[in-house]
Amino acid sequence: MAVRDDRSDVKQTTTGFRDPLKVQSLTSAKSKFLSLGDLPARSGLGSSSSFSVGLINAVNALEGAYKSPLELAKSAIYIEQELIKECVGSQDQIAAAYGGFNEIEFYNDGKFSVTPKIIKQSRREDLNNHLMLFYTGVSRFSSEISRSLVNNMKNCSSQMKELYDMAGEGSSILSNDNIPLDEFGFLMNKAWQNKRTLSSKVSNKKIEEMYNSAIKAGALGGKILGAGGGGFILFFVKPQDQKRVKNVLKNFTHVPFTFENTGSQVIVSQPNVF
Repeated sequence: MAVRDDRSDVKQTTTGFRDPLKVQSLTSAKSKFLSLGDLPARSGLGSSSSFSVGLINAVNALEGAYKSPLELAKSAIYIEQELIKECVGSQDQIAAAYGGFNEIEFYNDGKFSVTPKIIKQSRREDLNNHLMLFYTGVSRFSSEISRSLVNNMKNCSSQMKELYDMAGEGSSILSNDNIPLDEFGFLMNKAWQNKRTLSSKVSNKKIEEMYNSAIKAGALGGKILGAGGGGFILFFVKPQDQKRVKNVLKNFTHVPFTFENTGSQVIVSQPNVF
């Protein structure tokens, strides 16, 4: 199998290619895969899980098989956690497979449920217009930070319970037009103040300086995405204050984005061409 990838973590990426192929029993030397990405790897955006889900989807399409979002998510979770032995969660794989806004419930037996979240289009657009994404310029291996979180979990039961409750509160804010959307921004700030206490590796001087600068410029809240330690920071900022926030963070890359309603998709399938 020939593999080409534009990321520097070639060894890890190659493993990420091989394991889904082993699961699918596709090891032919004639198989070639090209992976392209618009954003940096190891940045907290779930790119590794999106890669796993996308590759599994593509391999199945190549063999003329269809996999449901549930099957894609389960396969990706198995590969990352059981085959590659990464210290990662399960939410990114599910998000990549299903797409859109969902409430994901995890159970003690390893199972999970996914419930689509009904949010008015106007509310979704309003939320999208209040969010700003910035790259810290720091990439990191999330598994290392996640391992520190797991090792410290016994000391963080109260914080974890609070974060769990915040997920429900955030869901309620988004689905209720009578609640000012600004409350979601304040909740993001509260969640970040909680998350940064879970491990000394979640935040650092650079992240703290970025966050505090944005808050002083008008952001109502924000959080580091993924495990922490670097990658991207998402801020909640009123549209009228965004120019000021962008100015104070001018040394960092601002990445505009819009919400995606669908998960992993096979865009073109022409197996007979080759």
